[in-house]
Amino acid sequence: MLQIRCKNNDTTKSFPEGTSLLDVYQAFADEIEMPFPVVSAKVNNVSQGLKFRLFQNRDVEFFHACSGSGRRVYVRSLCFVLYKAICDVFAGSKLFIEHPISNGYYCNFKKKNAEPLTEADVEDIRQRMQEIIDQDMPFHRFEATTEEAVRIFREHGFQDKVKLLETSGQIYTYYYMLGDTVDYYYGPLVPSAGYLRIWGLERYQDGLLLRVPDKHDANRLAPSMEQPKTYAMFAEKVHWDIIMRHSNAGDVNKAILKGHASELIQVSEALQEKKIVKIAEEIEQRFRDPAHPVRLILITGPSSSGKTTFCKRLSIQLLACGLRPISFSTDDYFVNRVDTPLLPDGTYDFDNIRSVDCALLEDHLSRLMAGERVEVPEYNFVTGKREYNGKRLKLQEESVLIIEGIHALNPQLTERIDDALKFRIFVSALTNISLDDHNWIPTQDNRLLRRIIRDYNKGAFSAQETISHWKNVCDAEDRWILPFQENADVMFNSALNIEFAVLRTHAEIILASVPKNCKEYSEAHRLLKFIHYFIPISDKEIPPTSIMREFLGGSSFKY
Repeated sequence: MLQIRCKNNDTTKSFPEGTSLLDVYQAFADEIEMPFPVVSAKVNNVSQGLKFRLFQNRDVEFFHACSGSGRRVYVRSLCFVLYKAICDVFAGSKLFIEHPISNGYYCNFKKKNAEPLTEADVEDIRQRMQEIIDQDMPFHRFEATTEEAVRIFREHGFQDKVKLLETSGQIYTYYYMLGDTVDYYYGPLVPSAGYLRIWGLERYQDGLLLRVPDKHDANRLAPSMEQPKTYAMFAEKVHWDIIMRHSNAGDVNKAILKGHASELIQVSEALQEKKIVKIAEEIEQRFRDPAHPVRLILITGPSSSGKTTFCKRLSIQLLACGLRPISFSTDDYFVNRVDTPLLPDGTYDFDNIRSVDCALLEDHLSRLMAGERVEVPEYNFVTGKREYNGKRLKLQEESVLIIEGIHALNPQLTERIDDALKFRIFVSALTNISLDDHNWIPTQDNRLLRRIIRDYNKGAFSAQETISHWKNVCDAEDRWILPFQENADVMFNSALNIEFAVLRTHAEIILASVPKNCKEYSEAHRLLKFIHYFIPISDKEIPPTSIMREFLGGSSFKY
């Protein structure tokens, strides 16, 4: 008999060898308080599907669809149901699950006959999805040699999966079946379609929006929202993918194997610089336009999006346009630490906008733009107090102020300053490539890997500590940064097509240091698993001005 400890209630019970996680859960269900239905589990801190069978003593923890790993399992399974429905209703069509937007997932659907998508088409797909769910159609996982899996996917015309698996270096591969439909997913699925009770499907722009449960309440749909600027930035990303001819991991790996890594780096950096030049020229045009006399540039973005390097590169291009950028730090306008708002656990909430003295900052900005010389404070992070040390600023005739901070696009920060004077920029690492047509890479994973590497290189935090803090970081972004991204005049994607191949070289040894007996190991294991899909390359050809240097080290900018 096996001894299985359930970490949800710290209780151990005996089970026969080969017992499934679903059977284990049913044995513990009456003793576990779960607000929503269980959809997945972790075995010794590694995510597994509920059909996974146990043959040794293990620690097990169960998760619902509002947890990080449970949500990934739920959404992944729902994507397969969508693909199955499209195969059944529109045989020979193509589905590309491209990116998260509007609290759902944007899907590019191409009918075999190239006709435009109609409301009737969406309704037909929706009805077939509901039939699959009502039938509680089971998901089946199969293990095969990678050669056999490649043969299966080649027969079905899945060149994206063929390229991915051919370059993955794996000996064996798992693939999934839903009815007679085959697909590949790099993580576990729910046992059957009947688990997927909360979902929606609707037209969005020129494609589909797959709606999913709210991350805080799995019994209701996440509210949709209009995000036209975010959609346009993702559309630009797809356009860049077409230019690069590398839209998935297999494409990048093939190019590396052919010796094109250097060219990939150079073109990726050139495309980013081209975008920065375009932004600087737009700012200059508005600076010289009497109707829109821009004097204040506001830049924000989530953690590890590369904001600091972007600001420095933008400043260089503004200088090339004949302008004189002056950086202005919101950090110096923190309220004294004793006045900082608190989180429910009693710790300081430094991400709260009330941690910034907005009134003083607005007063100084207004006076600076009126041509006055202003003594600005400097925040002493040791004493937790603002100090005036004689630092004075005055804008010259061709000067513009640049403010970079998490609240830069929040209207409360500069609400008394004329909007005509502002130019707002949102920076984020919108991952440029997918693993394949049905497996996207979350933008948060891109930023988390960057942060893990930077924290480790600086000696600030171990990988375990960075992963431990990450949920709080993302929660703060959801509250204070992401709601205002549509306020931006322009959005900038700081991710590079070649990025994961470079990050793998640095991240592998760092992630491998996370102990298996800590809860953070689950995330480290997941990140290691997916970066192994990329062939590693050296960072020696990454230029010293690259945004990636902010995280890898070796930047020519001073931070």
